[in-house]
Amino acid sequence: MANYLNWLYGLNGLIVFGAILGRYFLVAGGAYWLCYNRLNSVLATRRLRLKPPSGRSMRGDIQLATVSALIFAVSAMVVIVSYDRGLTKLYGDFGTYGFWYLGVSYLAVLLLQDTYFYFLHRLLHRPELFRWMHLGHHRSGDPTPWTSFAFDPAEAVLQTLFLLGVIFVLPLHFATLVAVLVTMTVWTVLNHLGFELFPQSFPHHWLGKWLIGPTHHALHHRKYRVHYGLYFTFWDRLLGTHDPIYEAEFDASLRPASELATVQPVPRKDRRACWLNPSTSRVSTKNMPSDSSTPR
Repeated sequence: MANYLNWLYGLNGLIVFGAILGRYFLVAGGAYWLCYNRLNSVLATRRLRLKPPSGRSMRGDIQLATVSALIFAVSAMVVIVSYDRGLTKLYGDFGTYGFWYLGVSYLAVLLLQDTYFYFLHRLLHRPELFRWMHLGHHRSGDPTPWTSFAFDPAEAVLQTLFLLGVIFVLPLHFATLVAVLVTMTVWTVLNHLGFELFPQSFPHHWLGKWLIGPTHHALHHRKYRVHYGLYFTFWDRLLGTHDPIYEAEFDASLRPASELATVQPVPRKDRRACWLNPSTSRVSTKNMPSDSSTPR
């Protein structure tokens, strides 16, 4: 019986790994095909990248994302086994807490996840951790949808800990958990898209001021010291890591077609490193400054 259960869990693990990897190729690959091929000319005036993505960098992202998918699959199997043993707070009956709780718990998880992500993300940008836990995600420079789930193995493990922990302390309906996973996937790909899809009024609207978008994350991949949030700008604004020129950068990203020729790519020799000095717009691997404003 034990051997049968082990075989069954192993088979389920392979199925889960395939589903997670398939989700990545479907959403990230679909977004890349749509924005960089099908609609590339239509979105030209909304492009955030400084130069076209290279095949080498995208292959590197896909390799890291495949390893991350394996780690996420192991995490998912821990959830499945724990649920089978009655150890989690997951439930399937809508009447257990009522329909109102679905929305409340969904928003609560997004807020908690955003908080966890902000402080973890900021911690990983410490020079002593960055090179072996987060460099892989930034290696391609300006992101593409393929970058969305390209994590170094250590970071992938840390990323899984939030949902692993929350299901043991917060009652969640399976539908809520799925909604959170879908939101995370879509929002992460959107932030790494390399194109600004939100309307020009977005950063000036009261709601837009509190949401992370593609321009936010494009600036993060260039400057490294700003915009650590996942969904919301709350922690960035509170702790001084919101880029004060974000709105100007957003407006500049929606440039008219007549100005496209003025955008100059950064030379290849200046894109190979992992730290962008925002005052010079040149990359340097030497004397990487520490984040002196890291929360205490």
